[in-house]
Amino acid sequence: MRLLDIPAATTTGESPVWDEASGRLWWVDIQRPALHRSVPATGETESWTLPEDVGSLALCRSGAVLVALRSGVYRFEPGSGALDRIAAPEPDRPTNRLNDGKASPEGRFLVGSMDDRADKEAVAGLYAISPGGGCERLVDGLIISNGLAWSPDGRTLWHSDSRMQRIWTSSYDPETGRIGERHEVVVADSAVGRCDGGAVDVEGGYWSAGVGAGVLNRWLPDGTRDRVIELPVKWPTMPCFGGPGLRTLFLTSLRKEGDGPAEGSLVELDVGIAGTPVGRFAD
Repeated sequence: MRLLDIPAATTTGESPVWDEASGRLWWVDIQRPALHRSVPATGETESWTLPEDVGSLALCRSGAVLVALRSGVYRFEPGSGALDRIAAPEPDRPTNRLNDGKASPEGRFLVGSMDDRADKEAVAGLYAISPGGGCERLVDGLIISNGLAWSPDGRTLWHSDSRMQRIWTSSYDPETGRIGERHEVVVADSAVGRCDGGAVDVEGGYWSAGVGAGVLNRWLPDGTRDRVIELPVKWPTMPCFGGPGLRTLFLTSLRKEGDGPAEGSLVELDVGIAGTPVGRFAD
């Protein structure tokens, strides 16, 4: 396990996505707001400043990048800087912003929102964005939607709410992008940490960042926590698998005022198992 020699997030590092074609790791710094592309081995990093808070990203089959900004989901061209909105899931909820999002195996973009006020309420949701820009609400009544990841066969969706401290699974239909009944798998406590971003390995284990507890938890579909890894950062936010054979786990973290130098860093570790590939948006 090591801290990568990459400039740390100045606010909330999030949404790491491995680009197998280039051998680079994409990630965001939410409130900065910025999009980054880094080479883990050398620390070389390219950055793009964005006009609004950026909650998450997905790579597109065309080579563009999908970014979830406060006001909607946009298609971003790194070469030209062009930014075009393709969907606005919550135009009627101005106190929310988009948060955790991920491309599904078949090419949709699922993205959740969060109540961005200090006194948060259950006014957020989870949405499926289709390649044509269609938007369908899958779940309502959330506070901070988080933790999206799919099982190796692409037919089970993991999803969390980091304020409700819950992790759910549900069936997922790749033909329609719709989900079945949600099943509560985990009710977390302070030792587990707040259930933030997630990733799934080839055996179907769900790796969840435990914000505040400084741990990475591996959950099984029956709710068993079978592994806990203590981390060099207190505020881990999201894991993703990358590197050759997807056998390296990368982890973002956030930084608060007064934190030590490690917080906000990207962490690299070997958990002894490969990850499930993440989809690309079918633009």
